[in-house]
Amino acid sequence: MNELAITPLGARFDRSMPQPAAIARAILEGFDRHYRLFRYVAQQAKQRFEDGDWIGMRESARERIAFYDQRVIEASERVEHGFDLAALTDEERDALWQAVKQLYIVLLAEHRQPECAETFFNSVCTKLLHRDYFRNEFIFVRPGVATDYMDSDPPSYRSYYPAARGLKNTIRQILIDFGLACPWVDVERDIRRAIRAVCRAHDRNEAPNALTRPFHVEPDCQIQVLSSLFYRNKGAYIVGRIINGTRITPLAVPILRDERGQLYVDTVLLSGQHLATLFSFTRAYFLVDMEAPSAYVDFIRSILPHKPACELYTMVGLQKQGKTLFYRDFLHHLRHSSDQFVIAPGIKGLVMTVFTLPSYPYVFKMIKDVIPFPKETDREQIKAKYQLVKMHDRVGRMADTWEYSQVSLPRARISPELMQELLAYCRSQVELSADSVLIKHVYIERRMTPLNIYLMHASDAEVDHVIREYGQAIKDLAAANIFPGDMLYKNFGVTRLNRVVFYDYDEIEYMTDTSFRRVPQAMTEEDEMSDQPWYHVGKHDVFPEQWAPFLLGDPRIKAALLKHHADLFTPEFWQGRKERIQQGHLEDVFPYPEELRFGP
Repeated sequence: MNELAITPLGARFDRSMPQPAAIARAILEGFDRHYRLFRYVAQQAKQRFEDGDWIGMRESARERIAFYDQRVIEASERVEHGFDLAALTDEERDALWQAVKQLYIVLLAEHRQPECAETFFNSVCTKLLHRDYFRNEFIFVRPGVATDYMDSDPPSYRSYYPAARGLKNTIRQILIDFGLACPWVDVERDIRRAIRAVCRAHDRNEAPNALTRPFHVEPDCQIQVLSSLFYRNKGAYIVGRIINGTRITPLAVPILRDERGQLYVDTVLLSGQHLATLFSFTRAYFLVDMEAPSAYVDFIRSILPHKPACELYTMVGLQKQGKTLFYRDFLHHLRHSSDQFVIAPGIKGLVMTVFTLPSYPYVFKMIKDVIPFPKETDREQIKAKYQLVKMHDRVGRMADTWEYSQVSLPRARISPELMQELLAYCRSQVELSADSVLIKHVYIERRMTPLNIYLMHASDAEVDHVIREYGQAIKDLAAANIFPGDMLYKNFGVTRLNRVVFYDYDEIEYMTDTSFRRVPQAMTEEDEMSDQPWYHVGKHDVFPEQWAPFLLGDPRIKAALLKHHADLFTPEFWQGRKERIQQGHLEDVFPYPEELRFGP
C-alpha cells in the first residue's frame, strides 16, 4: 500500500520521519494482544464454572478490568520509544497523526472488533497527544468503521426450530450444544420446569408474547441463543430470544451447580424487567467469549431496546468501549438540548460535589479539594474506594461509574449556582476559558432518586417496599464482604425498577476488616450521661445498636425496618456474616426474584 497516496493535504514524509504505517500497526498489535487476553479469561470461565472454582471466577473478573490500561501503557511506550515524535514540528505532527488514523482505518477493514480497536487507538493517542488533538481529524470522535451486520464465524447465535423438532427436543438440544462437562441432576425434569415456567409467565402477563399451552407456533418460530454462555459468580447464563411470528420474547436461563457438582436450570427469565436487572449497571461484568462483540450487543439490544449500547458493552466487560459510546451519546445530547447543568437535588455531601443535567439521566460527581472534619480521607483514598467498587462484585446494590478526565463542558450551560459551587469546592479540578469549563476529573453514574427524598413523598406501601429493599441491599452488600460505613438514607438511591442501591463509597470497608461490637454496659450513671463513650473505640469498631436514633426516627420507617430487618441492629448478625466470609463461603445473591427459582 502506498502511504503517500492517502497522506492528507499533500504532505509528504521523508525517510527521517516516523512511519505512520508502523505506528498504526504498533497500536493495533497492542489492541489485538489485549483482546486475545480478554477472550482467554472468558474462555477460562467455562472451566472454572465446571470445576466450581468460584474464587478463581471472581479473581479473573477482577483482574481482567486492569488488562486494558496495562495494554494501553505498553502500546503508548512502544510508540513513544520507537519513534522520534518529539523532534516533529507542529505541521509535521498534524500530518503524521492524520495519516496514522487513516492507515489504522485501512487495517480495520476485516477486523472483528473494529469499534473496540478504535477506542484503543483513542486511549493511546490521548496519552501521547495534547488535548488540542482530541478532534475527529486525529482520533475517533466518530466511528470510522461500521459494525452493522458484523458477525463472527461461526455466527454469534444459534437458531432452533421447535415447530419442526418439538419444544422438548429443542430445549434439550440447546442445553447439549453448550457442551458443559458436568452431569445434570435431572435434565428431563429441568425441561418440564422450563416449559411450565413459560406457561406461568404468559398466564401472569409477565411475558404475553411467549408460547402458550396448547402450543401454537408459527412455522418459522425460532428460539435463538447467543453461542457463548455468560458467566458471573456461580452462574452460567443462556441469553436468547423466542421469535414466534411477529412476537419477540426475551430469554435468559441461569444454569447452576449443586453441592455435588451437578447442573440444574434454576429458572427461566422471560420479561424485559428481569433481563434488565440481569444486565443492570449495579452488577459485576459478565465473562463471555465474543469474537464479534458488536453482534452480541446488537442481539441483546433487540431484547432490551431501552438499554443503551454503552451500558451493554460495559456489562460484557468492555467498559472502555462503554465509556466511548457514553461520551458520544453525551455530546450528541448536548447538541440537542439547551438546559443547564445544576446542583443535583438532595443533601449536599462533605466529600463530593454532585451535579446533573435535568434532561439527561446521569449525575456527575467531583471530589472536593478540601474534605472537612469529621471525614478522615483524601482524594487518593476516595479514588481507591471507587476503584474497589469497580473491581468488586456489586451484587446489584452498588452503582457502577464511568471515570473521565479532561471533560469540556460549554460554559453557557453551567448554572450560576453550580459555577459558584465548582469554584468554591473544586477549584483545582476546574479550568475556565471564555466558552468552556474543563473538568479535570469526574465520575459519572446513573441518576437515581435519593432514598431520603423518595421517603418524604412515599405512601405507606411504598415505604414498606423501599425499606425492605434498603435492608436487603445492606445484607446483600454484607454477603459480598462490603460494609457500607455510612448507612444514612441519603447515601442510597431508588432506581427506575424500584430497587435500592448504595452510591456513597467514601466510607466503605471490607466486612473482614471491621469489628462488630455490642456497647458495653455503663458502670456508673455519670458514664451513661456522658457525651463521650466510657469504653474504648478502635478505628474499625462498629456498634450496630447505635444506628437506631439515626434510622428509626420516622414511625413508618421504624415499623417497616423492624418488621423486615431488625437483625441489622444486632452485632450478632454482622459478626455471623463476617465469620462465614472468613471461612471461605461465597454467599448466593441471585439477580432475579427468589420466588422464580426452581431450586436444585
